[in-house]
Amino acid sequence: MLELKKISMIFRTETVETKALNKIDFSVKQGEFVAIMGPSGCGKSTLLNILGLLDNPSEGSYTFMGKELAKYSEKHRADIRKGNIGFVFQNFNLIDELDVFQNIELPLLYLDIKRAERKKKVNRVMEQMNISHRSKHFPAQLSGGQQQRVAVARAIVAKPKLILADEPTGNLDSKNGEEVMNILKQLHHGGTSIIMVTHSKLDASYAQRTVNLYDGQIITENISQDAGFVAV
Repeated sequence: MLELKKISMIFRTETVETKALNKIDFSVKQGEFVAIMGPSGCGKSTLLNILGLLDNPSEGSYTFMGKELAKYSEKHRADIRKGNIGFVFQNFNLIDELDVFQNIELPLLYLDIKRAERKKKVNRVMEQMNISHRSKHFPAQLSGGQQQRVAVARAIVAKPKLILADEPTGNLDSKNGEEVMNILKQLHHGGTSIIMVTHSKLDASYAQRTVNLYDGQIITENISQDAGFVAV
């Protein structure tokens, strides 16, 4: 599904050069669930931004769905992101002025889907996430667990091929965190590819494979014996 070859990311100021990623080789198969772990500042978020086509790498090759994207312009990257990649963030990133329905609907507006079809898709995913009864509520009226359910619903409403999750349980208590991880597990078993950045070994245990980063390099990879799902 995707492959990085010799990816480096260098941030420069007038006096300092920082190498956030150093010649990373990394690939994910269709339907795979991968966790990325490592200490703060090791390059996890930088890697996720490149995978999500939010940033271009300084060096190297990024192939996504058969296309080499490492040097694409922002407009071309945005076109690829739409409908192909869904994002789930630690801080939910919901829009306070929009209700639950409208927040979930946003990705469909960018895809120019007609109103009746948008309504059908949003209602379906709200039911899947068990938040239909909150459709007219605003983010401030929801618990943290409910906000993350809305964020997951928004990420999957367009049925993307890849979900990128950045510390999806970081602001949740253990009960709500477990619920969110079970939702991601269900999506994975439904065939969705997931790449998750996490500090939590418990959350990482839901993944088929754990990649450990340190100082911008992959130092180890661990395969779960309990994955129960074979990527293709």
